[in-house]
Amino acid sequence: MNTTLGTTTRLLTAALRALLVLTILCGVIYPLTVMGIGQGLFNHQANGSEITANGKVVGSELIGQRYDLPLKDGQETPDPDLKWFQPRPSNGLGTNSVNTQYQLILSGATNRAGDNAELIQWVKDAKAAVIKDNSVDGYTVKPSDVPPDAVTSSGSGLDPAISPQYADIQVHRIAKLNNLDVTAVQKLVDDHTDGRILGFIGEPRVNVLKLNIGLKALETK
Repeated sequence: MNTTLGTTTRLLTAALRALLVLTILCGVIYPLTVMGIGQGLFNHQANGSEITANGKVVGSELIGQRYDLPLKDGQETPDPDLKWFQPRPSNGLGTNSVNTQYQLILSGATNRAGDNAELIQWVKDAKAAVIKDNSVDGYTVKPSDVPPDAVTSSGSGLDPAISPQYADIQVHRIAKLNNLDVTAVQKLVDDHTDGRILGFIGEPRVNVLKLNIGLKALETK
């Protein structure tokens, strides 16, 4: 009986010591080490890849934003504010206490197959809108000019970037509506175009929020 009690006591003591050591290692030392490395070497990424303008946080490099006009009476979907560069079509639009542009828990892809009739109609309608919105005096967008990202959402539905091709076809509209020189707006797009990561990963892209911050600065010059 005493032997059994002694063995049980030793096992419980060993288990408690292991619990204490693992709690300190995994619950204190490891998290603090990872946090220290993140804050020290990757501070920007560790804090949400925040984008600031005029000293204020205006968004993240990782989450797209909409640029829409206020809803009119009877409207369910707002019209785009065409004075700004427009992002990809997005899912997850809504309101919440953290981000008034998106209901993040509802973001995602359309989950429609490529031959789905509803998806095909969405793409046709989006393409027609892109052509109409971006065709201005002296510049007409052809159907072949419209890239896929202008009419389809990303897998997350919250893509912060567009292709250089989509940014390019918006240049003339932006210049006209903001009384800016086309060359200056095109240079703005070129300056905000990021190449492939490490030269071969992904595709060239333009962060829409950064581009519109640059546009606002261009307007005030």
